[in-house]
Amino acid sequence: MKSPICEMFDIEFPLVAFSHCRDVVAAVSKAGGMGVLGAVGHTPEMLEQDLKWIDEHIDGKPYGVDILVPTTFEGKGSSVSSEDLINMIPQEYRDFRADVLKQHDVDGESLRNSSDSKKIEMDSDSRFGKNLKEEGAKKLLEVAFSHPIKLIANALGVPPHWMLEMGKENNVKVAALLGAKEHAIKQVQAGVDVLVVSGTEGGGHCGSVSTMVLIPEVKRAIKDLGDVPILAAGGIATGEQMAGIMTMGADGVWCASVFLPTTEAETSENIKEKMIQATSSQTVRSKSRTGKHSRQLQSAWTDAWESKDAPEPLPMPLQTIVGEPALAIVSKQATLGHEGAKKLDTYWVGQGIGLVNETISAGQTVQKFKEEFIEAYERITGLIE
Repeated sequence: MKSPICEMFDIEFPLVAFSHCRDVVAAVSKAGGMGVLGAVGHTPEMLEQDLKWIDEHIDGKPYGVDILVPTTFEGKGSSVSSEDLINMIPQEYRDFRADVLKQHDVDGESLRNSSDSKKIEMDSDSRFGKNLKEEGAKKLLEVAFSHPIKLIANALGVPPHWMLEMGKENNVKVAALLGAKEHAIKQVQAGVDVLVVSGTEGGGHCGSVSTMVLIPEVKRAIKDLGDVPILAAGGIATGEQMAGIMTMGADGVWCASVFLPTTEAETSENIKEKMIQATSSQTVRSKSRTGKHSRQLQSAWTDAWESKDAPEPLPMPLQTIVGEPALAIVSKQATLGHEGAKKLDTYWVGQGIGLVNETISAGQTVQKFKEEFIEAYERITGLIE
């Protein structure tokens, strides 16, 4: 296809797939799109292992890596340690998460007791907390740049100057996710190579403006600032949507949720089943997962945090430290068939999941996008004729 994204990365079809699963990354790239590995939860050693595997299984096709260096978070720019952050968490939050699990017959008492819970929280924050900071992020990037990656993406905020410079030094394009017109202008002025413009429909961290409004709004806002290609994200799960959003100014799409129920994906069978059955209205946008607005699958856990009795979510990364240990227990118990845990189980996902009603491979998903895109194109050209 004649798209700046295809030319930039030497790919056949301008579909970029974000995934925490290396198998999905390789499958999408081999199918003609480009996979991007989400690495915020990796240690440098884990990332090296996954990227080596991808190199050996991707047939020389291009791929990228996504990290998360937020513009702001609690303790940024200071010497605050994981222990310091954990000591900022009021006991009320530990009691609340333990009570939610108890209401569904899941044993979470280790998350209530102060000494036990702090050790669990320390383990939980050891990777995520380090990777948010410059030192941890740089270590991940050093690993990434030792492999033949073609793209590095920052998932939250304007990439720091050092990240942009590392991209230039290694001849790797730098992308950044954003959810508002004003953010797009800042990204372009900072020197970002690709804008990933994500509407509120998207899974994970998201803004409040819909994709259909945001793409043309951003396109107009940056037209005099330089020719920076746009990847549209947020709720896009079909080739028809891809064709439509590209007529509005996007040069391709960035998708994640549509790949979560695929056969290769890292998601559990319980989550895949929930996603296949979910409608577009069965997701919730809330600060309860990370302290910043993010969209995830509605469950008994998300309902509890949206109730009037729930404490107000803490800032990032404190809320993450509160939630992730509990959700790890839930996920493990749900995999073992515990009914209460299965009701609590949740995962980041966008509203586009309501358009996904089957479990197929990642490669088949890309092929389906191509076929639907062509059908949509023919429909439009037929109208003109």
